[in-house]
Amino acid sequence: MALPSPNPMPLLCPVYLPGQEPVPPGTSDWERQEMQTALRYQKYIGMAMESCPLKVTLASGAGFAMGGFFSLMSATFAYEDPLSRASSQLSTRAQTMFVFKEMGRNMWSSGKGFAKVGAIYSGVECCIEGYRAKNDITNAVSAGFLSGAILARNSGIKAALGGGVAFAVFSGAIDWYLRKEPAE
Repeated sequence: MALPSPNPMPLLCPVYLPGQEPVPPGTSDWERQEMQTALRYQKYIGMAMESCPLKVTLASGAGFAMGGFFSLMSATFAYEDPLSRASSQLSTRAQTMFVFKEMGRNMWSSGKGFAKVGAIYSGVECCIEGYRAKNDITNAVSAGFLSGAILARNSGIKAALGGGVAFAVFSGAIDWYLRKEPAE
């Protein structure tokens, strides 16, 4: 004689309606509401982080900051010795103003370039990921190829293909490294 099963459909996990999930014993109604509010906020933040406009905005902002920082670091090597005769034609204040204006222009220009690359790459990758409904290395390589080709399009077909291949290889290598299993 078989024993009756407490679950009418054995081997299936129970399904609970939203807001009616079991909670630990001794949980008050206020704590239950707080948990539901936290879960709701977690869902909203997850949806926002998966949106393409936010990814493009974050990538372009990070690219702008990184381009400006690289330009700032390279600016230290771009100027001649302040004690040389060529710079003695201007006062110290005028030299300082000239150097800071030049650094600001270079930082702005480099930042815009890096922001453009970041925005194009992340936008293309997000569109490919949404179309394929997968998150794998193929998205990075495809987005790298298309981004490189878009960035080099004004130089001709040959340059666009070369830029696409180079960007695809670079994107694939970076994505492969980031997806690699950690050493134990």
